[in-house]
Amino acid sequence: MAYKHNPKTEGSGIVCAIPHKEKCPIECPDCFFQSGRSYLEPLEDNLPNMPEPDDYHQRIVRVNDGHDSNIDRELVMKAVSHIPDVFYNTSIPTDLESFDDPVVLTLNPGRMTDRDFHRLEDIPENLMFVRFRVNTWNNFLFREAVQFYGDHKVPVVATFIAYYQETIPEEHKQFYVFKKRTLNSYWVIKTDKWREIMDHWRDTSYEKWVSTCSRIEGERGERGCRFCGVCLREYYATWERINRGF
Repeated sequence: MAYKHNPKTEGSGIVCAIPHKEKCPIECPDCFFQSGRSYLEPLEDNLPNMPEPDDYHQRIVRVNDGHDSNIDRELVMKAVSHIPDVFYNTSIPTDLESFDDPVVLTLNPGRMTDRDFHRLEDIPENLMFVRFRVNTWNNFLFREAVQFYGDHKVPVVATFIAYYQETIPEEHKQFYVFKKRTLNSYWVIKTDKWREIMDHWRDTSYEKWVSTCSRIEGERGERGCRFCGVCLREYYATWERINRGF
């Protein structure tokens, strides 16, 4: 089957790969891959979705953008073993050092999103960054995560959740607006509220360790990876640390 590019990563230097044939069993609330509105629908016809050499030449491959790389990990690593530059995405904090390339860990997947986050006792050398799913009512957890991982000199990247099903608490609806993002429309955080959450870290010792997925969030934001660059920066920083000791 023909490879399909993720529209969000177009022009960014990153392409995506999904070696799995089935939907992700983690089932994070409001995951766009679980909503039936992803760029790979119908999934049964378009998975796995693996780039060809012309697609990944002089690019970095993100594995997975719609599944979890720590599920059937050997299958996943074998499927991309021929690709020079890859990093893995997972929300399962198990044996991360066994990945043969940099890995990104989502800290608060699924039912953990508003309740808790994974706290690694030992930081593996190949941990590229940790990702936190942020909304306006779990910001207290986000602050804990930044402090915990910032103290360990691990970058924390905030991914602000967009809601397709309107599950936003009544008292927080004032902070969201319905808007098209990439392909579909969602309830997204307003820019002024996004700035308030991120500005908390300005002029603190944690500022250099915290970033946001996409350059600016909210109704005025640019969603494409082309305008962000966080994954490119942290991929090469991880490579430098592992291979040259920086």
